Amino acid sequence: MSQAATIRTAIGAVGTALLLTAISPACADDPAKILKSMADYLASQKSLSASFDSDIEIITPELQKIQFASSGQFKLSRPDKLRVRRTGGYADVELVYDGKTVSLYGNDAKSYMQAAAPDTVDKVIDTLQASSGAAMPGTDLLLSNAYEELVQTATEGKHIGHGVVDGVECEHLAFRTADTDWQIWIEIGASPVPRKYVITSKTLTGAPQYTLRIKDWKTDAFADPDTFVFKVPAGATKVTLDSAAMIEFDELPPGTPSGAKK
Repeated sequence: MSQAATIRTAIGAVGTALLLTAISPACADDPAKILKSMADYLASQKSLSASFDSDIEIITPELQKIQFASSGQFKLSRPDKLRVRRTGGYADVELVYDGKTVSLYGNDAKSYMQAAAPDTVDKVIDTLQASSGAAMPGTDLLLSNAYEELVQTATEGKHIGHGVVDGVECEHLAFRTADTDWQIWIEIGASPVPRKYVITSKTLTGAPQYTLRIKDWKTDAFADPDTFVFKVPAGATKVTLDSAAMIEFDELPPGTPSGAKK
């Protein structure tokens, strides 16, 4: 995720203008309009939760494409609470942000990290990705300014048509940037939530992809007061929040070349 976010930030808001001039703003199937309705809907929800399945591809030196799969859940309470759990073949990790402190726990590593955190979820996501490169699949969709972040480097946007993801009918959109192509499937109806998100790296041999499927969306308030409280597991060791320690928290085995990670 951090790769595409860095690219978008470097190019800036010029891409938004290019995208909007590449399509007709009057069209009912305007991809920018559909994407903005999704972003506005998510940003307007004080509480959000969902589960997800993610696949990240890598290309080996022998040009073999290998895919690694993970699953997880997230819970968000705006503006300053977040909990994410992800389990895969090489990591079982949990992130908890309580408005003051961010904690990361690795069940396989039996270690955790803690640091003082900024005062919003948006700032925490930006800080974590900038300082550690932590894999946080699809968190750009949860930002309060998700629309601006998503389209600011886009040079082209298309409404492909309709698709069905996990039995749910969706609008299928496709966008292009200089370095990545990305697609998103957005539920049709009163709750335009993202159901599938695919990022393709165009600058890497074999065009590896990152695929995210999101389901079980809920907007109910969290009744449990401990939802965003981190409790240190018995026997866990505290480690420093740095890039070396973050290897234990990655979706890929140590030493694996990265693919289309965002």
